[in-house]
Amino acid sequence: MAQFKPLHIGIVACSAEGASLCYRTICEEGEQFSRVYDHPEISMHSAPFSEYVSRIDRDDWRGVAEIMLASAEKLAKAGADFLICPDNTIHRAFGYVAARSPLPWLHIGEVVAAEASARGYTRLGLTGTRYLVESDVYPAILTKRGIAFVRPNAGERQEIHRIIMDELVHGVFKPEAIVYFQRTIGRMKSEDACDAVVLGCTEIPLIVNDDNAPLPTLDSTRLLARAALQRAVGTAPVAITGKLPSA
Repeated sequence: MAQFKPLHIGIVACSAEGASLCYRTICEEGEQFSRVYDHPEISMHSAPFSEYVSRIDRDDWRGVAEIMLASAEKLAKAGADFLICPDNTIHRAFGYVAARSPLPWLHIGEVVAAEASARGYTRLGLTGTRYLVESDVYPAILTKRGIAFVRPNAGERQEIHRIIMDELVHGVFKPEAIVYFQRTIGRMKSEDACDAVVLGCTEIPLIVNDDNAPLPTLDSTRLLARAALQRAVGTAPVAITGKLPSA
């Protein structure tokens, strides 16, 4: 009987910090499914971040999708079996991507929602760029599962967006940013009765976690990495958008 070969993971990268954390998590946690130093094969493609930002800033989500698809094509040629994108914001373009993609994807929002459901959370606070929290990316998925959600207020959205885009994506981690997230999450707990918070920017887990947040956290970056790892070795329960090749 032939030995099972894990599937080849393709990472469509956007910002460097989020993509790096996702990649590192897959590598570090891959050992639990095999042996020391082992993990599934991984390929990553990263278009210049500026190309994404310029299209996002002008609300050109079809243009964002074209960049994602270009990465998908390159990763398919590199031999990837399925794709992930460790960036919540550009999942706003996913509707333009899925039907044309050469490979199936794990959707970051679906992965987070599945974890929230499994852990019994019923009302989630959303954090992330204003492009994300003002979108339907998470609300549409959470609503299907019967999970309520709360967006930050206008002032919180603006400051969290500034912290992400001016600091976190550049690898700048300030104590003041941690305090701001703690204050916002604490308000969501006390005023909005949230029972968990979605860290809906893949850089947020670099400064916020279960140890310093007023609510349990749903770390979108590591959850996606773990779902990809489990999918690659054939143990993942999360549905994938499309059909995988036979192992």
